Amino acid sequence: MAPRRITTRNARFQQWQALLGNRSKRHRGREFLVHGVRPVTLAVEQGWTIRALVYDADRRLSRWARDLLASTQAESWAMAPELLAELGEREDGTELLAVVEMPPDDFSRIPVGTEFLGVAFDRPTSPGNVGSVIRSADSFGAHGVVVTGHAADVYDPKSVRASTGSLFGLPTVRAPGHREVAAWLDRARAAGTAVTVIGTDENGDTDVFSCDLTRPVLLAVGNETAGLSPAWRELCDETVSIPMTGSASSLNAANAASVVLYEAARQRIAARAAAGPPAVPGTAGGPAAG
Repeated sequence: MAPRRITTRNARFQQWQALLGNRSKRHRGREFLVHGVRPVTLAVEQGWTIRALVYDADRRLSRWARDLLASTQAESWAMAPELLAELGEREDGTELLAVVEMPPDDFSRIPVGTEFLGVAFDRPTSPGNVGSVIRSADSFGAHGVVVTGHAADVYDPKSVRASTGSLFGLPTVRAPGHREVAAWLDRARAAGTAVTVIGTDENGDTDVFSCDLTRPVLLAVGNETAGLSPAWRELCDETVSIPMTGSASSLNAANAASVVLYEAARQRIAARAAAGPPAVPGTAGGPAAG
């Protein structure tokens, strides 16, 4: 299909421009904007639905952009560079951006098994923190993130940028509150996986280094100002603190999540190393060949 052109602030441009700052319109249309080579590439590789690719009408496109336009079934739009720069929110211009469809907020997207590690972020106010938690969860081997309550938008441009593409590789689900998470965990327990909910708190039951994070765990992280809500505290099986020195009383919520996720990854790597390689059938330590 031949690309269409946008040279003025027409209705289509205004529709996409609204996705930058209008949460209601993002969710009503179930789409959001993505730019940057890594995030757009990951969105395509991970099978997200790309509704449109918008590129600079006056620029000689890179090989990456040309290949992307040739390999996807998305609509292609050639846009005046000054308009594209507005959508990309970059003064130095943007070569290409994608209009991406939001996936459903379905807990089944997050796999829960014997090695499960997940994060529940309760009522975060900063979209940058949401994206940072998604990035850290992805980096340290988590299986998914749940954002609950009246919270910053997962698909806000600041969140998408802060995730540096991890949003497209790690299932992230929005839920109204703790009840929906509790019901999801009950279903997992009924299916045979008992998930322990561990909350972060400066006055935790134990320090994070003394807590067993090798079992199936959902890490609950509270709001940047108020911490975990009473309902979330009730849902937690345990709470952990991060030992600190100096005059700071607490860490930024995203930083605290990163510390605990790192410790979980460290413990799990150590446990696998201690267990050694799996026994091979027919050798010492394994069942004899029949």
